Amino acid sequence: MRTQASVMHLDLDAFFAAVEQRDKPSLRGKPVVVGGVGGRGVVATASYEARVHGVRSAMSTREARSRCPHAAFLSGRFHAYREASHAVMSLLRSVSPLVEPLSLDEAFVDLQRAGLPDLEVATVTAFAEELRGRVTEVTRGLTASVGLGTSKFIAKVASDLDKPDGLVVVAPGTEQALLRPMSVTVIPGVGPATTERLRRAGIHTVAELEAVSLDELVRLVGRAHGTGLWSLARAQDDRPVVAEREAKSVSVEGTYDTDLTDRRLMEGLLTRQAGEVAARLRKHGMSGRTITIKVRLHDFTTLSRSSTLVSPTDSAATVARTARALLADLDTSGGVRLLGVGVSGLADWVQEDLFGETEEDEEELPAVEVPHHSRRTWSPGMDVVHAEMGRGWVWGSGRGVVTVRFETAETPAGPVRSYAEDDPALTAWVPPPLPDEQD
Repeated sequence: MRTQASVMHLDLDAFFAAVEQRDKPSLRGKPVVVGGVGGRGVVATASYEARVHGVRSAMSTREARSRCPHAAFLSGRFHAYREASHAVMSLLRSVSPLVEPLSLDEAFVDLQRAGLPDLEVATVTAFAEELRGRVTEVTRGLTASVGLGTSKFIAKVASDLDKPDGLVVVAPGTEQALLRPMSVTVIPGVGPATTERLRRAGIHTVAELEAVSLDELVRLVGRAHGTGLWSLARAQDDRPVVAEREAKSVSVEGTYDTDLTDRRLMEGLLTRQAGEVAARLRKHGMSGRTITIKVRLHDFTTLSRSSTLVSPTDSAATVARTARALLADLDTSGGVRLLGVGVSGLADWVQEDLFGETEEDEEELPAVEVPHHSRRTWSPGMDVVHAEMGRGWVWGSGRGVVTVRFETAETPAGPVRSYAEDDPALTAWVPPPLPDEQD
């Protein structure tokens, strides 16, 4: 653990929902829920206006609708989230070379490499406050909650203490006083199962956890987990901020404007993706044992299935055959909006090479073209453009009609118009690529 509060954790507030409110003026200050909009959907993010009604991430959409029926329920716009995340991560990397992204909306930053005159509490506080303002500027209105501490654990805890749009600095030497009254669930890795085990032992707070011996914790939750809990209960965390992580997987995925229902088409797409993954593996002299497919259904439900081989492979045929077999176990009759193939468990050798076995014939990549059906999919919240009205977003659709509100982040709340779902004047709006996607 460091002697100065030089680790920063930045977390964008209600990220997906905040981006939607920024880009849709009519939704500002109103409850917004982003995620699966169908009956089997799951909430990805809820705005703070929806959270006061009890809506939370990972809650079923059905329950969210019952708690907050007047909310706007929107499917995701990942291009908009990527753009905002790219702006924030670029800003963070401009102030320190040691930035460790955890997801699109949060990252650790090592202020020891930020070129500050010193790392006293007043200095890092002023720096973080100024940086929060710059985040709002580069994202055109989003806010971030920031925590500063002597370790990654303390910085993460601090960023959760004053949400949204808050800043908390934990001064060196005050870490244990901060943690002791808190629930044990504040510690990373303490999920429902561990919480229940600790509860049965009469341990509810960090202070109670701190009073338990290492031997007793090992008996309760195992050696690795118990040792980690024992250290974190004492605010002991020496993990560094790591800017570049070694690749743990190689994957390719695609999102489709029209829900896919043809199983042979899906198999063809997976085969082509498997070929691209295998080519990347061979390019970097890598191979992998675990093949995974990712399938996002029409209602935003995301499924994944994996299979682990007896030895690593970089063969497109092997990856493709395994991916197709995994797809066969899934019910995709309702339509698929995203498909992906990945290989993990990476190694820098291929088992077959060690025994001089001949490589199996590679499958020829199929010429796959996603058909354009006359019946288009209009997901609530998606960006569209009309030949006369300009840019807008889908308010709702059904029974052959799509309703659009015409507004953008730069306009006032706009008018609502309805069109036939196959109106040729209305199309999906395609965003320009990000700078690092130009190639």
